[in-house]
Amino acid sequence: MEYIIISSLVALFIIAMAIKGVTLVRQSETLVVERLGRYHRTLPSGINVIWPIVETVRVINWRYTTEVAGKPKVKFQTVKRIDLRETVYDFPRQNVITRDNVAIEINALLYFQITDPVKAVYEIANLPNAIEKLAQTTLRNVIGELDLDETLSSRDHINQKLRVILDEATDKWGVKVNRVELQDINPPQDIRDAMEKQMRAERQRRAAILEAEGQKKAAILEAEGVRESAILRAEGDRQAEILRAEAESNARQLVAQGESNAIRSIHEAIGTSGENADSTRYLIAVRYLDSLKTMTAGDATKTVYMPYEATGILSSLGGIKELMASQQPPSVN
Repeated sequence: MEYIIISSLVALFIIAMAIKGVTLVRQSETLVVERLGRYHRTLPSGINVIWPIVETVRVINWRYTTEVAGKPKVKFQTVKRIDLRETVYDFPRQNVITRDNVAIEINALLYFQITDPVKAVYEIANLPNAIEKLAQTTLRNVIGELDLDETLSSRDHINQKLRVILDEATDKWGVKVNRVELQDINPPQDIRDAMEKQMRAERQRRAAILEAEGQKKAAILEAEGVRESAILRAEGDRQAEILRAEAESNARQLVAQGESNAIRSIHEAIGTSGENADSTRYLIAVRYLDSLKTMTAGDATKTVYMPYEATGILSSLGGIKELMASQQPPSVN
């Protein structure tokens, strides 16, 4: 009877220990199992059995970030399960000094993932804290090699350099650093004021340059317009003078042609070719009379002075009557 009771107790104890040793591991998680204080195996996802007393799960310290009243708060906790997913750490602001001795505040984000749980447990104590301190010291070294302007304009370069350095340093810890991001870069207030004044002065300088260039282009266009206008006006005047000269030339030719026809008509009317001088003298006398008529036109009393050479012309007027009379037929008695 006693044997049955003892056997039952042993069986119950074995069953209880077996039930206690059954462990469910979720996806993207793992547990490091030690047997008698030494590493034995890493549990995969699914149902696993751990022999109590003989095998134990290694406990590690882990860092968590929570928000309290809108501000991040960091707390550390002992955990058994190792998360294999990518983890993001928001490190608190830290003061760093640039190469030109400007103290700035930088807040960084770090994205990493555990690739080897065994190394993450046994190669480093308190992995999250070690990654944070390594990121802070590396950030100080990288920023210390840059000026303030380079720091503000080279975020991608800083992020890439930090990622490479941290990835190489944490490889022996079984960690893969995927990305590093500088969240905020805050210079001191006096530096920000100086940068704002510099930016305002730079904008004013650019505005003055653009305005001067606009005035320059406007003056050039105006000068080109005046030049084109002068050229067109000169071209128009030239064409007008040419046309006026051509018109005067044509008029003179027509006048000369008319006078030639008049002389020819008078000559034909007067008589033979030997009397050309008489026809010419007649035409000159007629023109002179027309001019004299024009000079004496008007109501006012005018005194007309005739040049000495004009008396020769007047002498030809007496011959007009004789010329006309010679052309009349003789009267019949």
